Amino acid sequence: MLQRVRSQVDQNIDDLWGGTFHHIAHRILRKNSHYLGYDRNFSIIDSEDARQLINTGLAAKGLKERKGYFPQGNVLGEIISLAASTRQSIAQVIQRYFPSFLFCLDEITAMADWYREKKRFLNVMDFDDLLSNCVCLLSDFPDIHNAYAGRFKHVLVDEYQDTNLVQAELVDLLAHRYRNLMVVGDDSQSIYAFRGANHENIINFPIKYPDCKIFKLETNYRSTPQILNLANVSILNNKRQFPKELTAVKSSGIKPVLAPIKDALQQAAFACQRILELINSGIPLQEIAVLYRAHYHSLELQMELTRRRIPFEIRSGIRFFEQAHIKDVTAYIRIVANPFDELAWKRILGLYPKVGKVTAGKLWDFLSTQASPLSAVTTEAFLKRGTKSTRDGLVNLQNVLCRLVDGDSRKNPEELIAAIMDNGYRECLKERFADADSRQDDIEQLCRYSEGYTTLEAFLAELALMTNITEEPRGDFSDIPSNKIVLSTIHQAKGLEWSIVMVIMCADGMIPLARALRDRGGEEEERRLFYVAVTRAKDELYLCYPVYDYGRGMGSIPLSPSRFIREVSSNSREYKERPYDLWLIDES
Repeated sequence: MLQRVRSQVDQNIDDLWGGTFHHIAHRILRKNSHYLGYDRNFSIIDSEDARQLINTGLAAKGLKERKGYFPQGNVLGEIISLAASTRQSIAQVIQRYFPSFLFCLDEITAMADWYREKKRFLNVMDFDDLLSNCVCLLSDFPDIHNAYAGRFKHVLVDEYQDTNLVQAELVDLLAHRYRNLMVVGDDSQSIYAFRGANHENIINFPIKYPDCKIFKLETNYRSTPQILNLANVSILNNKRQFPKELTAVKSSGIKPVLAPIKDALQQAAFACQRILELINSGIPLQEIAVLYRAHYHSLELQMELTRRRIPFEIRSGIRFFEQAHIKDVTAYIRIVANPFDELAWKRILGLYPKVGKVTAGKLWDFLSTQASPLSAVTTEAFLKRGTKSTRDGLVNLQNVLCRLVDGDSRKNPEELIAAIMDNGYRECLKERFADADSRQDDIEQLCRYSEGYTTLEAFLAELALMTNITEEPRGDFSDIPSNKIVLSTIHQAKGLEWSIVMVIMCADGMIPLARALRDRGGEEEERRLFYVAVTRAKDELYLCYPVYDYGRGMGSIPLSPSRFIREVSSNSREYKERPYDLWLIDES
């Protein structure tokens, strides 16, 4: 960005500062950290370093051996980081975002204190410290504050709608003297509350700075009038916003498509068929994107794209069956189906406390020589192959496997997945992953997908075949480099654009996501997310939703289209001032 300024301005700009919040904070702290008790040569640790340091503290305090589940280093790091960025206490963060850990609140709070003191002792700061320490420096030392507030006559902030409370406070401190502050952002695209972003920063800006001027940029160079009309009418339903009406530069295009489809499998088939038709009409693959609210919503689509050998790129993470938690669950299934699966055994053994690669190898060496590994794992001889520190974990493994192979569950993948979750893996998710709820949704979707298979062998064979096929695109696409359909969550798609956009799983409870509605302001943020999805499309927009969901043991459950679709439909109870009556497929 600074290089672009140099190319446009015919003068020396060496005194111009530019960079991320962390970059600016680092420059200030590097010269002044001694006021806060740090040496000027302090080090900066990344998230992996932070995780290891916290794990060191857990071991030192004996919390790694604590009976009952306890959050691991990466989860504790997420709790501590969220508390810092939202200006909340550890107790408030756990109460709101991690209620399953309320029982060990005192230990977590003590660990957060230990982590803070340890960083100061080691003369290191993590990324959150760069911001919070810079704010502390400017707030507590008036001379330093006056020096920097006097240095910057003009302050410009981009993507202001994504700032958190600490970042907004830092901006206010730097712009304090001259109040020549310009913030650029779209309140309708504030969608990162789960990371600590505060929508109120941009909404309350005119209250904080009552003499400010607001300039609305409403000309849109990306989308057709039909797509923008839908976006405009939808976002009107948000109360906390700066009203805007996007106007298209493009000439008229086709109407958005509303596609109610029987179920998730047929939705995937519809999407693939339409993608092939678009490709045959000359649309490049990389100009087509399929968006969804949560990663697990793409399972059936990934499978169908794979079957049809349509190459795709996932922007929302890794492929569904390559995720660590999915591999964990399928590893349990693999050893029940084939007790001599060495790789599956070693993966499962590694999930239990104090079982490293060496110990897992010794345990497998014992099991592999037995006539029945599933029987041998329940013996005292198996426990003796471990160490004293691994015994409790291995006893837990024995109990879990006994339950998994009991009765008919070994013949039914759906029941087996449910049993895996009910016998310890749900707690394992909470210990190991900060986004445990999302990963649990993934496993629930896997469970539903498995309903069509009556044996473990058939289910595992299908997964193996799908994984293998993913490396073999159709012949008519293989000679085109980087020519792939894009699959992405809406969050990951922000700022991007495609000629054709399909938004799948547009059913209530999926978008908006039911879990997100429990948060204060959750519905309005979910509507902003829908707005972002719609406005990624340049020429054609498809909104698809399954009419039925086949829940585990519940048969077919009728689904309602997203409230964001219903509220712009003229035949709906939610009909308000301006119905969107330009659907290519009438929902009636």
